[in-house]
Amino acid sequence: MLFDPNLLDSSAVYKLMTGAIIPRPIGWIATVSEDGINNLAPFSYFNAAGEDPPHIMFSVNRANHSNKDTLNNILANGQFVVNMVTENTVEQMNTTAQSVPAEVDEFILAGVTPIPSVKIKPMRVAESPVQLECELVHHYFLEDHKNGGSCIVIGRIVMMHFDDAVLLDNYKINLETYKPVARLAGSNYAKLGELFSIKRG
Repeated sequence: MLFDPNLLDSSAVYKLMTGAIIPRPIGWIATVSEDGINNLAPFSYFNAAGEDPPHIMFSVNRANHSNKDTLNNILANGQFVVNMVTENTVEQMNTTAQSVPAEVDEFILAGVTPIPSVKIKPMRVAESPVQLECELVHHYFLEDHKNGGSCIVIGRIVMMHFDDAVLLDNYKINLETYKPVARLAGSNYAKLGELFSIKRG
């Protein structure tokens, strides 16, 4: 089958992309409003962008041409925290995926613990074993959209927090204790499953 995305409804494009481009890591993004209200929301259009210097990127959907609180907060103060999602936090993460008014603190809604960051104002999720403090360096609104498009956000990591329990020697990550969760399509998620190695030639 051939699909021209220009001829498809946006929901069809979404289903094809999120069903095929898997698994996707989940960036659980914490921000704070100008009024000091904590915001916490998950994004699976998310990944590392480079390590020299360290940057991450994620994309915020703009349904009905409206910004989400996460994007509004980042554009207002240029700061956010990426909290990585694990098997132990996936239920709380899912709670923060719902749409709620801007005055609702999703840390309270999900029952997770906010702890101060070192270099920026947004709080970190204490229950997440990996937290990355980030400062906005670039954002780009996708053009030629049908329903509001998306905004790509690129942030520079200015402080990294790793729980000792997920660390091995020489800065390596212990996958047995980390237990990250990945996003699939619809309501489906994935654990790491069977691992295998292939040496580079």
